Amino acid sequence: MSFGPAANPFLIEPALGDGAKQPDRPKRFQVMGPGLITGASDDDPSGIATYSQVGAQFGYGLAWTLVLSYPLMVAIQEISARIGRVTGFGIAGNLRRHYPRGLAGSVVLLLVLANLINLGADLGAMGAALRLLIHGPVLVYVVLFAVLSAGLQIFTRYARYVAILKYLCLSLFAYVICAFMVNVPWANVGLAIVWPPFSSHASYLMAVTAVLGTTISPYLFFWQAGQEVEDGKERAGARPLIRAPEQAQSEFARIRIDTYLGMAISNIIALFIVITTAATLHAHGVTDIQTSAQAAEALRSVAGPYTFALFATGIIGTGLLALPVLAGSAAYALGEMLSWHVGLARLPLRARAFYATIAIGMALGVALNFSPIDPIRALYWSAVLNGVVAVPVMVMMMHVTMRPAIMGSFTLPRLLLVMGWLATAAMVATVVALAWSWLK
Repeated sequence: MSFGPAANPFLIEPALGDGAKQPDRPKRFQVMGPGLITGASDDDPSGIATYSQVGAQFGYGLAWTLVLSYPLMVAIQEISARIGRVTGFGIAGNLRRHYPRGLAGSVVLLLVLANLINLGADLGAMGAALRLLIHGPVLVYVVLFAVLSAGLQIFTRYARYVAILKYLCLSLFAYVICAFMVNVPWANVGLAIVWPPFSSHASYLMAVTAVLGTTISPYLFFWQAGQEVEDGKERAGARPLIRAPEQAQSEFARIRIDTYLGMAISNIIALFIVITTAATLHAHGVTDIQTSAQAAEALRSVAGPYTFALFATGIIGTGLLALPVLAGSAAYALGEMLSWHVGLARLPLRARAFYATIAIGMALGVALNFSPIDPIRALYWSAVLNGVVAVPVMVMMMHVTMRPAIMGSFTLPRLLLVMGWLATAAMVATVVALAWSWLK
């Protein structure tokens, strides 16, 4: 949909003179909300492990993937946000209402399973990082992190909790600082981005698959759409755009800015992790990194104790940001699928099943660390599940956003439609490449 020449994408102030009640104008920091938190949570401990391995194994050779994936990631996340803001329902709610229940239920079940594995892996990585810093029992730290995260989600007032998540985003900049604490040949980095050393080797294709699968993940779609629904309920005067079309100009502008900035932070931080590990681990012959804590430990000997401590501290900070997104997106998806009362703004007694899902998810994540299952091996299968789930979810999302019966007059503008399908095609290619690498 086009709003004419006045539709400045950076204009937050709604058009005047239509006499309609507009939602409260967000303050400057409040403009950055669902998109900021979604983008920052993408750099979770599991993601850090992926980017560290890419940097250690290939040096700067795959830095280009984080530039290429940015517009694709922006497009699919903006589409997710639009679905939530226009319809007043999250991704799972729209799938339940407009698709066969069995198909939608299967997608949600796979998402929940992948999120639980990610929760377990992230909790284990946070516990291992804290042990590197202060020693002590990893499993005790795992339990404490799970209790802290679940407690904040369940018992903290929504507005305050969102503010906490926003400030946790600052922990990501530890990785920017790390890159400037080591010797980086920036000319080589720039050359690798603009003239990348492409390869058809299976390990190279697997690494590309891992990066795309990490940056474009289904749980991010569900979380950002769910937060837009929540935000619409919490702000005075805000309503789903299907019922309040006069709010569309300011709301789409806010979503665009929020998503552009949030995804930029996500990919910039990931790029700096690749650069740091390439300049240190790869340059010193350390090419096999399986976990984020292992990357931090390896940095101790090749980059010094300060870089190591900063890197390890960042793992804990990003984990505290990612845990609620993983648990929350699973709870939103399952709750909307089963028609529960959902939302972090609701009191615990008004959304018992929703909050119980968050608590049970955290408990199962903890249990994974006490089980004989290798969390890192499980994380591999989680990445496979994420890639498989992303394709049908993205196809259905694109279908939803093209249907006037669902989106009213707010079907996707042409450029966003093209970028959304390109992002979907990229994920299809990722899954095909993964399958090819198995069969080879």
